Amino acid sequence: MIDTGQLVEGRTVDTSRFVTDVAIIGGCGRVGLPLGLAFAARGRSVVLCDVNGVAVDLVNSGRMPFAEPGADELLAAVLASGALRATVDPSCVSESEHLVVVVGTPVDEHLSPDVTAVSTALERYAPFLRPGHFVALRSTVYPGVTAMAERLIAGLGLPDVDVAFCPERIAEGRALEELFDLPQIVGGRTPRAFARAATLFRSLTPEIVPLTPEEAELAKLFTNSWRYIKFAAANQFWMIANDSGLDFERVRQAIRHDYPRAADMPGPGFAAGPCLFKDTMQLAAFNGNNFPLGHSAMLVNEGLPNYVVARLEERFDLSTMRVGILGMAFKGGSDDPRESLAYRLRKILLLKAAAVLCADPFVDDRRLVPHERVLADAELLVIAAPHEQYRDLPAATPVIDIWGLTGRGVLI
Repeated sequence: MIDTGQLVEGRTVDTSRFVTDVAIIGGCGRVGLPLGLAFAARGRSVVLCDVNGVAVDLVNSGRMPFAEPGADELLAAVLASGALRATVDPSCVSESEHLVVVVGTPVDEHLSPDVTAVSTALERYAPFLRPGHFVALRSTVYPGVTAMAERLIAGLGLPDVDVAFCPERIAEGRALEELFDLPQIVGGRTPRAFARAATLFRSLTPEIVPLTPEEAELAKLFTNSWRYIKFAAANQFWMIANDSGLDFERVRQAIRHDYPRAADMPGPGFAAGPCLFKDTMQLAAFNGNNFPLGHSAMLVNEGLPNYVVARLEERFDLSTMRVGILGMAFKGGSDDPRESLAYRLRKILLLKAAAVLCADPFVDDRRLVPHERVLADAELLVIAAPHEQYRDLPAATPVIDIWGLTGRGVLI
């Protein structure tokens, strides 16, 4: 354990009562588990606290609840060494110096942020907080949630409990690479809170970027909103080209060729998943819903499945056709179907087509059928998630590929 029982801000924090380095609340999820594995790989002792008993049992048996490159081998190693364990017992946090909160932070049916997600989690574990604890909020939060957590914890009357906001910035499929490579943003209200957060996260990466908690909260929302807007611009460009009968990918490649200022222009595709849309809406709510760029991006990205189907109706008599959707995850190479626009595409096509068959090599969903059946039965194929397995599809069946995965162009 790295000693934080040191003089910081003129007084010593007593950490002698703690026997575990890190407790991760929400520790068996797609953010918490890679983080726990990374800390354990760097010599920290870790307990994963989660309310999902099935996921806890899987982790303790050495099986990952989801796919993440490199995680299976690392999980086996840290379990064998005793550096990591998982539990549903909330009292586990009482023995751990650092508490890292990584619960989900959704928006509601009105696209307003649920600011209670973090406080609800903290209230569950509040009876087990002890003097000297350090709490790091890792979830993407509405600006002001860290201050709310500080007030909640201060109300417990415990001495020397510090709070900081340290946003996660990993991408699924690259978590165990990026946790060690990316700089860690640390938002600490006081020098001691910042120092304790920096000490913890320097065990993953040497580069720490200091901000206030509110600056750090905005930094994460700005990051995800920027990506969402950028994808919306690419999708709008694609629609403009497509409506003119031109292949946007040829235009995009010409723009980017040896031209650094356009190197980051993405191709078209479904901009989905549990973060980008949700965090753009959180930022809009924070600014009094005065975020025209964000709302326009939502209309473009969320409307893309409707646009695709409208174009297909111009080319095909969908009412007589069996349509196959390939890829139901929210992005290529992932097994995560959360907020995937492939399901919106499916819903629309169910109203338009004679039949809709869906497949995905990674996603577990009883509504899906084998890949081979889709290829055999479908008269039209739509690639909804650009899994590498779809790069070489039979040439006899029309393929709608807005991603450019097959090399046949992106024009519908």
